[in-house]
Amino acid sequence: MIGFVGGQVPAGYSGHGKRVVSGRCRSIRKVSMEPVEKIGVSDVSGLNSIPEEIWERALGGSKFEKVKAEKDGSEMWKEIYVYAEKVRNGEITYQDIDSDDLNIRYKWAGLFHRPKATPGRFMSRLKVPNGILNSEQLRFFGEFIGRYGDDGCGDITTRMNIQLRGIVVEDAGDLVDGLNAVGLTNIQSGMDNVRNLVGSPIAGIDPHEMFDTREICKDIDNYITGDRKGNKEITNLPRKFNICVSGSRDDFAHTHINDIGLKPMKNEEGVMGFNVDIGGYFSSKRAAHSISMDVWVHPDDVVAFCRAMLLVFRDNGERKDRQKSRMMWLVEKWGLEKFRSTVEERMGKTLAREAKAGPEFDTPFPRRDVLGVHPQKQEGYSWVGCRVPVGRLFAKDFFEMADVADKYSDGEMRLTVEQGIIFPNVKNEELDTILAEPLLKRFSPVAGNVTRGLVACTGSQFCPQGIVDTKGRAVRIADLLEEELDIPELVRMHWTGCPNSCAQVQVADIGLMGAKARIPGVKGPVDGVDIYLGGKIGENTELGTLYKKGVPAEPEFLIPALKEIMIERFNCTEKKS
Repeated sequence: MIGFVGGQVPAGYSGHGKRVVSGRCRSIRKVSMEPVEKIGVSDVSGLNSIPEEIWERALGGSKFEKVKAEKDGSEMWKEIYVYAEKVRNGEITYQDIDSDDLNIRYKWAGLFHRPKATPGRFMSRLKVPNGILNSEQLRFFGEFIGRYGDDGCGDITTRMNIQLRGIVVEDAGDLVDGLNAVGLTNIQSGMDNVRNLVGSPIAGIDPHEMFDTREICKDIDNYITGDRKGNKEITNLPRKFNICVSGSRDDFAHTHINDIGLKPMKNEEGVMGFNVDIGGYFSSKRAAHSISMDVWVHPDDVVAFCRAMLLVFRDNGERKDRQKSRMMWLVEKWGLEKFRSTVEERMGKTLAREAKAGPEFDTPFPRRDVLGVHPQKQEGYSWVGCRVPVGRLFAKDFFEMADVADKYSDGEMRLTVEQGIIFPNVKNEELDTILAEPLLKRFSPVAGNVTRGLVACTGSQFCPQGIVDTKGRAVRIADLLEEELDIPELVRMHWTGCPNSCAQVQVADIGLMGAKARIPGVKGPVDGVDIYLGGKIGENTELGTLYKKGVPAEPEFLIPALKEIMIERFNCTEKKS
């Protein structure tokens, strides 16, 4: 079996020229890069990344398991360069690339083909542990997508991450090399891999911080990505996997919707470590709130713990029915006690049981809003949190953000799970100056009580799963609600284009999920939404539930439905005309 890059991970491991091209389709002629056995243990087979005892189960699994068995997705780390050169030299077009490589395996190299919306162009999902970026990285984003003109843009995601759009095959190698040059990667960011590591957006500067999540997120990410070289030990998981680290009682990282959620808590000896929640996830068939694993993990053991969890999932997770292949299904199949003991056995260590909360937790701690200007724990400094409308960014935005970061925040900028940005370490005497910057007029620290909590996924504009357009519609509806209602408190509104819920509608006060609807007298279905209510975040989390199905998404139908909810549940009132 192929192991971790550089050998097995010890128990206490800790890792601290531009071209404009056409995206038009050309003639199709299928070519094969190199001969590969269709099913079997060739040198490139994904079976080499899993133990022999589960080969039979993998070979009898879903279509995706067979694709992985034929050739491991990690092969694309090398082959994207070959494909890029062949396309650049005119030997092939993107359409000639093996369809399983193009539409599935490319995702192991962080590249997602969007054949319906943008044929021949890719989205690249990066790895930005804890959502922390520097000005050099921001400028690289601007330079790279800038070469594509109107076809290039970026998005902030709900995992403190960046997605870059408009990329073409011949530039894929340039992207990977460019990311590596600025200390980033997009390796193992899609398909059956571990997603971006989420932490606290105000780590290290938070006056109420319990644990600084920055280094531990980097350490976990270094294991997952093999220090940005790739980790074949975990390239063949049964399904995707999410890990987050919370740094305060606010739980900015949303531990309740991650496969592993690490929550800071002191043990009886006063040592700060983590209680662990497991199994949270969203899919088109199920929304699962995480459960307590009833373990406490010392910070020095976190990487080894995450590795053990991933290997137990890799070797035992469901591989036939992808609707039942997330980790929670394995926990429920085995029961918590067997699952926990198997992880401990794999880790080679018995874990302490969950630490009990101290008396200070008896006092409620409402989740804070990081948008706006807030004093840091460092005297004389503040962070400035800004709203980026539904997370959409263009080349000029990346350049301006880099300039502001260099001028005011030591070249650093952070991302939030609400698709916002934070400039940390701003000197208090420079607050008036930064607030007067043109960028902060566009991405304002001050916003209305709907727009400040507005989140939207990509939607049908770019995503093949998207049933409806989300980003443009979300902004329009939020603006109309703020024009027509007095809204006294924050109302967190999330829009997602399909039931996969990438925008996490179940955590929102009001969630809108893309669906089809009908209008009396109109032939056929129209764009609509299913409305979810009741999501709660912070310490006492709850998932929202379905309130109303099939509301047409046009303002004349949706605005009255939302106004009724906001008046009844959020103390809103109609503005006087």
